[in-house]
Amino acid sequence: MEMKKPLIPRNVMNVNGKMAYSERDRCWNILRFKKEILYEFYQLKERRSNFSYNLVYYRTYEDLEKAIKQLKKAGGMALPFLVFLYKDAEVI
Repeated sequence: MEMKKPLIPRNVMNVNGKMAYSERDRCWNILRFKKEILYEFYQLKERRSNFSYNLVYYRTYEDLEKAIKQLKKAGGMALPFLVFLYKDAEVI
């Protein structure tokens, strides 16, 4: 099993952003981070490094609480990065 080094921010962050659909790729697969995130996670600017992520979606708060308790017991794991998805109002 490969060991992954978690990226840890120096400060609490609360950043709002937008998602965009790529016509060329016909998908939503490109994550574009705002500069506040890049300032906090400066390692993401290293072009020769590889990064990965693990996205987990819990359908209930109870499931999320169980997962947090397991993370606390395991220790040494990276803290979750919360991302809230919203559908914006249609622009005509």
